[in-house]
Parts: sequence; C-alpha cells; structure tokens
Amino acid sequence: VDSKLVYHSEGSLANREINKEFAKEAQRNVSWRSSAKTHITKAKSLIEENDNELTLKAIREAESALDKAAQKGAIHRNNAARRKSRLMKRLNSASST
Repeated sequence: VDSKLVYHSEGSLANREINKEFAKEAQRNVSWRSSAKTHITKAKSLIEENDNELTLKAIREAESALDKAAQKGAIHRNNAARRKSRLMKRLNSASST
C-alpha cells in the first residue's frame, strides 16, 4: 500500500484490509479525475481554435465527465461546478471577441 494512502495504522488485519479498499478507491478516483481533466483540456484547445461545432460537443463531453467524477466522489460537486463555469466563461469570452 502506498504510504500516502494509509488511513489506519498497519497493525491489525482489519486495518490492512481497510487500507486495501482505500487504495482501490483512490486508484478509481485518479481515473475519473484524469478523464475529466483530459476532456477539459480538449475543450479548451478547441475553444482557442474557434471550431464551434466541435467545441460545443467537447464542452458537453467535459461537463459530462465532470458530473460523473463528482457523482462518483472523485471530486467535490462544487469543484465540478466551478470548472464547468470557468469553461463556459472561457467559451463566452472567446466567442465575443
């Protein structure tokens, strides 16, 4: 078990099992967060290119990925909302110029 992921002392068998579960959950969270970040990066790059149709599709995918990550508990729901808001703000400022 990674030392950063240890929530209980390593002493008893029960604590070792709990630590295994925490490690598995942390690994799943990394996957959800990574997916959300990838979608956001893709959407940001398309916003800069001013490709409207692809941009809107990418933003929908990014919002969906953020909502899924928040639903799974990988990120806080307010964090997801803030990221979606910033993404839309970036889209609006790019389309107005």
